[in-house]
Amino acid sequence: MQNTSTPTHCPYCALQCGMNLTPAAGGSVEVTERADFPVNRGALCGKGRTAPALLAPGLRLTSPLVRGGDGALVPASWDEALDRIAGNLARTREEYGADALGVFGGGGLTNEKAYALGKFARVVLGTSQIDYNGRFCMSSAAAAGVRAFGLDRGLPFPLEDIPRTGCVILVGSNPAETMPPSLRYFHELRENGGTLIVVDPRRTRTAEQADLHLAPRPGTDLALALGMLHLVVAEGRVDERYVGERTAGWEEARAAAMAHWPEYVERITGVSVPELREAVRLFCAPEAAMVLTARGPEQQAKGTDTVGAWINLCLATGRAGRPLSGYGCLTGQGNGQGGREHGQKADQLPGYRKLTDPAARRHVAEVWGVDPDSLPGPGRSAYELLDALGTDVRSLLVMGSNPVVSAPRAAHVEGRLRSLDFLAVCDVVLSETAALADVVLPVTQWAEETGTTTSLEGRVLLRRRALDPPAGVRSDLEVLHELARRLGAGKGLEKGFPADPEEVFEELRRASAGGPADYSGISYRRLAEENGVFWPCPAPDAAGAAPHPGSPRLFLDRFATDDGRARFVPVTHRPSAEEPDDEYPVLLTTGRVVSQYQSGAQTRRVDELNAAAPGPFVELHPRLAARLGAAEGDPLAVVSRRGRAVAPARITTGIRPDTVFMPFHWSGEGRANTLTNPALDPASRMPEFKVCAVRVETVTF
Repeated sequence: MQNTSTPTHCPYCALQCGMNLTPAAGGSVEVTERADFPVNRGALCGKGRTAPALLAPGLRLTSPLVRGGDGALVPASWDEALDRIAGNLARTREEYGADALGVFGGGGLTNEKAYALGKFARVVLGTSQIDYNGRFCMSSAAAAGVRAFGLDRGLPFPLEDIPRTGCVILVGSNPAETMPPSLRYFHELRENGGTLIVVDPRRTRTAEQADLHLAPRPGTDLALALGMLHLVVAEGRVDERYVGERTAGWEEARAAAMAHWPEYVERITGVSVPELREAVRLFCAPEAAMVLTARGPEQQAKGTDTVGAWINLCLATGRAGRPLSGYGCLTGQGNGQGGREHGQKADQLPGYRKLTDPAARRHVAEVWGVDPDSLPGPGRSAYELLDALGTDVRSLLVMGSNPVVSAPRAAHVEGRLRSLDFLAVCDVVLSETAALADVVLPVTQWAEETGTTTSLEGRVLLRRRALDPPAGVRSDLEVLHELARRLGAGKGLEKGFPADPEEVFEELRRASAGGPADYSGISYRRLAEENGVFWPCPAPDAAGAAPHPGSPRLFLDRFATDDGRARFVPVTHRPSAEEPDDEYPVLLTTGRVVSQYQSGAQTRRVDELNAAAPGPFVELHPRLAARLGAAEGDPLAVVSRRGRAVAPARITTGIRPDTVFMPFHWSGEGRANTLTNPALDPASRMPEFKVCAVRVETVTF
């Protein structure tokens, strides 16, 4: 361990808060304030403060595990474990073909790991079957952003712009619990005279801070946005000059919106006409305004169109590509942005290039030293890949994900994982998914390795190694290096998979050069000296030229389309994939709580966090509780067409009477994603996590 504090970043959400790691007594390490990082200025939530707890050997894996003859996982040497993985992958490929091999990554992997994993799948395994859990995060926002602006970056402006705008509409986001240090930006917005509108079917901690809270029925955010756009037109609030100079497709989008008159939208959403009019007034009154979406509108089978409707509202009012204005998405996972830019997604190559673009294939293939024709085409999206396990896909490598808890229709996905011929998992802890594996490899954590991540702002950051990992633990990059060597059979493939992260990043720079997400002008040195660099950041055109400063604000001069104009996309409201009926009369929506993170594989092992949120619950309105005869704390069964989950009742007036809420961090009988619907958005392939039909029953023992 080093003798001084090491500046680095939190391993959890996409804020990537700055922190220092400082040696403490007994060989441990503690988090100390790092006030120089502008995003959080030293502030941390409970998850960030307690992040070092997972570094303790007693809470994490420190030896490879292999499944023995009796069916139990037992310790093994690294050579035995790696040989078993390589041997099984090779046998599957030989018997069934390369596409019988699957790779499932994660939005928490560093850029270097995400890049190497995508390259490994396509060059070493030769498979098209790779995707990652970030597909479940903001893929709908990404698809809508590319469709409208020609480019997807979560926020096209830095967080520091939020307090300086006039109004923010926050749709389906609860940053008070999901990324608490960001809440100060919204407090400062209001202190500066701006207004905050929160759209959420629950009265969350964030909604309590709002000037106006709109509580639509789950799955109706699309109608809400269209109703607001209708009023913008009807009340003469369209910025006609902006629309004429900087956009295309307005007439078609306008016609679609005008079919959603306020009274019609009120019947669909439950949001009253006066509330709709007030929201439009607040949004249009100031010179600058923003719309920020999160998983609420995005995790729907119509998520891309829903986000597109909010983008249309921004475009019609001239609120995109102007200072202190625009549409943005609050990315969830720690490297959810960078994780999809460099090759983990089924349809993309490094630099956010399309896998189907011949020029992109040629560029990346040249960097990789392979024939462009050898690169497989697009594969299945995340849920479709998981659904194909045990049939078309026979062996799977999982890195940094826990789909047994996080995937929709989770019990079905667990069954598909169990049906595999072979499953290997690289993880820090024995997650629910790792517990099913034939081989489990213990890998390094954030504080034990150097690498880059890309925050929700599009700011590329350097996480620094602060301490040595325990004996018996290796990095994911070392794993890929060793597997490439074994599967290359003397071809030297491991040379293309160095274990040094900076060496990987240097190759990533070349592979991304000229792409939408161009990192070629970024180096580890710059990241250390400048507290991060915003992409795109191309390399200088000539030797000795000044370095590119990075791009904190996008679209101020033109959008990333061929003609520089943003695109309106006409959309119309449609029902959710599954609406309530007599058998399943209640709507379920899911989300997070402040003390847990994602599938909880790590945070559920931290005592302090468990004390704050000891387990799952069912949040319901007193009127629904009265109909059921349920009291606070009573066990309730929530049943959908896909499964059943049981958890204690939490009764509150802060939720709609037709809706129940469950957090998705827990496994066991309270596993919320046992219930959720895998219906997919046709553009983004996002499952419909945020709305499904259920019935609620009291449980007697």
